[in-house]
Amino acid sequence: MPVSGECRYPKGNVLYRRLKRSYPRIVRGEGCWLFDSEGNKYLDGSCGAYVANLGHGVGEVADAMAAQARRFGYVNGTAFTHDAVEELAAEVCAIYGNGLNKAFFLCSGADVVEAALKLSRQYWAENGKPAKRKIVSLTPSYHGNSMLALSISGRGSYRALFDGWLLDMPTVPAPYTYRCPCRGKKPECPACSGKALESAILREGPDNVAAFIAEPIGGSSTGISVPRPDYFRNIREICDRHKVLFIADEILAGLGRTGTWSALEPYGVVPDILLLGKGLGAGCVPLSAMLTSERIVDPLARGAGALVHNQTFSHHPVSCAAGVATLRLMKREKMVERAAEMGRKLFERLQPLAAHPHVGDIRGRGLLAGIEFVADQETRAPFPRALKFAETFTETAMGMGLVVWPNYGQAEGGAGDLAMLAPPFVISDAELDELVRRFGNALEAALKQVQKGAGA
Repeated sequence: MPVSGECRYPKGNVLYRRLKRSYPRIVRGEGCWLFDSEGNKYLDGSCGAYVANLGHGVGEVADAMAAQARRFGYVNGTAFTHDAVEELAAEVCAIYGNGLNKAFFLCSGADVVEAALKLSRQYWAENGKPAKRKIVSLTPSYHGNSMLALSISGRGSYRALFDGWLLDMPTVPAPYTYRCPCRGKKPECPACSGKALESAILREGPDNVAAFIAEPIGGSSTGISVPRPDYFRNIREICDRHKVLFIADEILAGLGRTGTWSALEPYGVVPDILLLGKGLGAGCVPLSAMLTSERIVDPLARGAGALVHNQTFSHHPVSCAAGVATLRLMKREKMVERAAEMGRKLFERLQPLAAHPHVGDIRGRGLLAGIEFVADQETRAPFPRALKFAETFTETAMGMGLVVWPNYGQAEGGAGDLAMLAPPFVISDAELDELVRRFGNALEAALKQVQKGAGA
């Protein structure tokens, strides 16, 4: 029997993700829509947390999982291999290529970030350079909530509570062109050109730096900020020059979300380690992947004989079966090409919002858009953080049947408000129109709400 009653703390037995709100109880999903127990429907404009890329209720993936579970649901990855993981590795390595021919499968984005950081450390240790252990990252940035991943995440609000538990790692400013004094134009600043990375490596000492990690397109921390076209080409050259591994975190922006399989593809850059997640299992399972090359793995094979990063549910058969079904469906139905086509339409429909006095920037690529809200469009001044505009907008949008992903704190002093859109690849033209209409209506309603509150 399903549990009844209001879903909010302290009622029931679930420790909810947020303790000060009521939760709609979702009972069904179909395509771009979610349906709750009260008969309300929601247009999922962010694929949840950028996960349900193929929409909801994908029978082909569910059938593949059920078939694998009937054969066997679990084997120990240190003792056995199986068809599902072998097939998934072959599929994903064929897609990404460029020497990235070894794949390691885990559950979450934070899992593969941890694995990548440990791999970079172990790689240098196995090569006789154990002092190379520092990881350089961007600020703002976010790579996960596990302690090592959080240590290299430039999110002060997330880190504050765990001060004393986290490692102190070097950071450089993110290429966040909207809020950078150079605006991403020549003469570009060290942050937007990538030169800040070289300065940091030289300051720390190249013999002490193992890797640099970054998202090719900024995630929630910078609201889908897109760097200059030459930024990652410069990063690749700097890493090569100083013998530093480049880890590309495509957990959010990979797997076709930006209209290409890899968000790095338009730049012509190949990382040493590539991280995938979110949509890899079509939202049906927690599944992530770390891709690398034999060049990186060979020293481990000659030395310790394994990556020192064990997890009970790595290489999981049912999860891997979901991944195989997801990738094959995406290729057969040309979902990446569709994301590129529908992405162009999304930005065309969003363009009229650029004239709104409280929309500072609309940016992104493919079916991945970030909209930054401001108090003043000309000065780019953010709303005061006390207004909590991003949160208010998100709740208002949900009340109007639109799911978006919010973020705040990317501007100076912890201010700044964003909303991100990442609808399923299967979204139709009519649904795009509806998404943008509801977004605009929610913006006006949220502004009235915060202005009323500020004047009260």
